Amino acid sequence: MRTKIRKVDKNNIEESIIQEAGEILKQGGLVAFPTETVYGLGANALDEEAAKKTYAAKGRPSDNPLIVHIADREDLKKIAVHIPPETEALMQRFWPGPLTMIFEKSVAVPYGTTGGLNTVAVRMPSDPVAMQLIKAAGGFVSAPSANTSGRPSPTTAAHVEEDLNGKIDMILDGGSVDIGLESTILDMTVTPPMILRPGAITADMFEEIIGTVSVDETLLGSESRQPPKAPGMKYRHYAPKARLTIVEGDLREEILAIRQLAYEGYRKGKSVGIIATNETNQFYRYGLVKNIGTRENEKTIAKNLYRILREFDEENVDAIYSESFAMQGIGKAIMNRLEKAAGHLRLSAAAIVKEQKYRRILFVSSTDTSRGPMAAELLRAQELEQEYVIDSRGLIVLFPEPVNQKIEAIMKSGQLSLEKHFSSQLKEEDLQEDTLVLAIDEGLKKKILSEYQNTKNVYTLNEFTEADGDIPNPYGQPLTAYGECYEILTKLIEKLTNKLNSYTKGGE
Repeated sequence: MRTKIRKVDKNNIEESIIQEAGEILKQGGLVAFPTETVYGLGANALDEEAAKKTYAAKGRPSDNPLIVHIADREDLKKIAVHIPPETEALMQRFWPGPLTMIFEKSVAVPYGTTGGLNTVAVRMPSDPVAMQLIKAAGGFVSAPSANTSGRPSPTTAAHVEEDLNGKIDMILDGGSVDIGLESTILDMTVTPPMILRPGAITADMFEEIIGTVSVDETLLGSESRQPPKAPGMKYRHYAPKARLTIVEGDLREEILAIRQLAYEGYRKGKSVGIIATNETNQFYRYGLVKNIGTRENEKTIAKNLYRILREFDEENVDAIYSESFAMQGIGKAIMNRLEKAAGHLRLSAAAIVKEQKYRRILFVSSTDTSRGPMAAELLRAQELEQEYVIDSRGLIVLFPEPVNQKIEAIMKSGQLSLEKHFSSQLKEEDLQEDTLVLAIDEGLKKKILSEYQNTKNVYTLNEFTEADGDIPNPYGQPLTAYGECYEILTKLIEKLTNKLNSYTKGGE
């Protein structure tokens, strides 16, 4: 089958294209089209054979019900019976829009569309292309998301083409969708009405209109053996090819934990994807980091989620780690989709963070122009089993200075360089709980202990590595003295590396 792709301008819809697509649906064919939530795979909702084609094209289980899309509120009465009185207020407030309601079905709706259930899911989309297509097709269009079953839902026509090209008759390309997550599903066959799938319309918004609503137990982490009453309840959905894991905790712990996981992947030669936000993406040093949006406006996160999951597929990452999001408002829908995509795989950020004793190593020398920066650069070159921020500071720094030329010459002989280093003064805020401070000699350590407050993790480098002797100061001496200092520091840094790596094996 050759799939036709037709560009459609939402602000200037070409009627001939819509009529062509509508005729395909009337004849039992399949047409993908944009809605405000995600792209849908349209079929004649009242045609049993068209439903079978939908399931076949998506590779979707036939007991997973389809949503019937309408363009006229009055048409609800033709496909649903025993419509409760609250429905009118909900339609007035949320239709057209991202709300799907479940009712008892009429005899007009085949069981192929409802997944064998006596209920029907109904929605009226607000996208103008969708509305025009539904009218052109006869008023009743079943439309699950237009993707291969289980994959991230499509938010552009290119996503649809990637999954379904050659399997369906036509794709209407109306550009990127507005919301990016599927509609909220509200079951109207129970009292009080029950949310089966969270979306852009939240429980608080419902309760302003009709009072109390309940939430399906499966959204709270319970498993159900009942047939799925709505799309996305039973089967793993929205999943990228790589294993996705949600890291949960307070945001600082999540960042630290994901950094550890990404560094571990880097050491093992794995490609790691990270789902970060505008507020956090700058904190990650390893892995393929994607900015999903801003926490100040979680609608941006919802809109970008599926696109980012598909981008990770294109880049063939081996694993994906995601920060978590607030379980309120549209954040609940975001977490619902993430959990489905992850197969409910979660990790405790706090548990991971506890595995690392120090996160920053700070070498302190007098002026931060020779021994301190030399030690820091030597440590950066080591095979460390955990990620550390490695810095150096000085106790007497009047203004930033580079290392002297002899230091740079010695470093280059070891295929290292400090040409970008400029000295920096030690400050109180450098002395954090997770920072290991290593003074180059005993005098410097004593000065730190006497002049600064948070000195819990302050040692000399020799003391911490349990080494004898001193680290000579080569300042003002021949190049050979710098070389001797370099050799001594190299041996100490090897000891330091072994001790730091022992922490991952349970050492103290």
